[in-house]
Amino acid sequence: MASIKRCYSIEDLRQVAKKRLPHGIFEYIDRGTEDGVALSGNRAAFERLRLNTRFMVDLRDRDMGTEILGKRIELPIGIAPTAVAGLMWYQGEYALAKAAADAGIPFTLATGSLTPMEKIAEAGGRLWFQLYMWEEKELSYELVRRAKSLGFETLVVTIDSALGRLREHNEKNGFTFPFKPNARALVDMTLNPGWLTRVLFKTIIKSGMPKNANYPEHYQPMVTLRGTPKPKANKGMTWEDVARLKEMWDGPMLVKSVMTPVDARMAVQHGADGVVVSNHGGRAVDSALATIEALPGVVDEVGSETTVILDSGIRRGSDIVKALALGADMVLLGRATLYGIAAGGQPGADKAIQILSTELEKTMASTGCRRPSEITQDVIATPPF
Repeated sequence: MASIKRCYSIEDLRQVAKKRLPHGIFEYIDRGTEDGVALSGNRAAFERLRLNTRFMVDLRDRDMGTEILGKRIELPIGIAPTAVAGLMWYQGEYALAKAAADAGIPFTLATGSLTPMEKIAEAGGRLWFQLYMWEEKELSYELVRRAKSLGFETLVVTIDSALGRLREHNEKNGFTFPFKPNARALVDMTLNPGWLTRVLFKTIIKSGMPKNANYPEHYQPMVTLRGTPKPKANKGMTWEDVARLKEMWDGPMLVKSVMTPVDARMAVQHGADGVVVSNHGGRAVDSALATIEALPGVVDEVGSETTVILDSGIRRGSDIVKALALGADMVLLGRATLYGIAAGGQPGADKAIQILSTELEKTMASTGCRRPSEITQDVIATPPF
C-alpha cells in the first residue's frame, strides 16, 4: 500500500491508523486510563535516558537474535496481547500472528480476541496465550486446556484486571464492551466507510457479527440491544491461583503486570518461568510507575534466576536498547503493531516490525553492540532511576 510505503516510523503508522479507523476505536487503542498520566509517563521515562555511543567496533559479525524460554527468537521483541486487533483489520489477530511468525518472534493471543485460537494456530511460529482469570474459574481452565491442546507454548497470566479500569473516553465515544448501538458511535462509524467495508462488513459477511471468539458461547456476543452477560473478573485472585495454573500448564508460564520486586519474587515462588514488567500501556492505573523505571528493581530481585520482559511504551529501537541495557531479556509491542495492522493489515504489521528492527540494529551499532547479549548497563549514559 502506498500509505505504508511512506511510513518511516511508528508515529507515521499511527497517523495512518488514525485516518483509517473510526474516532472511538482509534482512541480505544491510543489513549490510556483517566488523565493519561501513566501513558505519557512511559514515554517520558524512556526519553529521559541517554545512551553512550561507542564507535570503531568491527560490526561485520552481527546477530539480532537471542534465546527466550529455551528457544531462539530472531529479534529481542514479541507481540503483546491486544484484544481488538480484529477491529483494526479483518482477522487482525491472525495477520499479527503471521507477521510475527515471518519475523521469527512470539505472538501473544489475548483472551478477548475476535479470532478463534484454532485459526491462530494455523499461523505457525511461536504462539503464546494470554489469560485473564474469571470468577468462574473452570471457564478459565477450559481456555487453558484448549490453548494447550492447540500447541500454544507459553501461558501469559495477566494479574491487573480485578476491578476493571477507568477509561471515560470510551464512554464518551460510545465505544464499550459489549457494544450497545448508540447514535454517537454509529455516526462515527458511518463517517468512516472505508473501515466499514474493509473490516466490519467483511467480518459480518464471512463470520457474522464480531464476537469474543474464545469466550464460552453465551458470553461471546460483542453487540447487544438488551445487555449481554460477560464473564466477571476474579476479584479474589491470589498467588495460589497462579500456582494452580502452573500445575495445569506443562510449558513456560509468564506473569504479566508485575511492577514491584515483591510481586516479582511472589510470581517466581509460585511457579512463574518469567515476569512481564507492564503497566498495561498506561491503560490500568493512571499513577503507575513507568515500566522502564520499575524494571531495574525487578531485575535486581529476580533477573538472575528467571526471564524478565518489558512491556509498555516501546516506540523506537532505542527504547529496546534501553530496556535490554537495564536488564530486560526482551520487550513486547502493543500499540506499535496495532497501528501497523490498522494502517495496512499484515503488511502494516510487517512494516512496524521492520522499522523497529532497523532502528534497533543501528542503535546497537552506535553503542558498540553486535548482539543483544552485549547490551549492558554501560550503554546507559544517564543514571538509572
